[in-house]
Amino acid sequence: MAVKKINPGTPAPDSGQYRPVGGGSEVTAVQGKPLPPTPKAGQGWKLVDKTKHKPKGK
Repeated sequence: MAVKKINPGTPAPDSGQYRPVGGGSEVTAVQGKPLPPTPKAGQGWKLVDKTKHKPKGK
């Protein structure tokens, strides 16, 4: 299955840990907030660990 590459500056589709395609350090992103620049030109981000939310009051 192909990795969905998300461009820097694009709003994060989900909250969680993102890693640059091609390797590098993970970053934490919040859903709807722009993803940061990647370490190298031409890279994109991939979601590697989606945040698990618990319902409020449970």
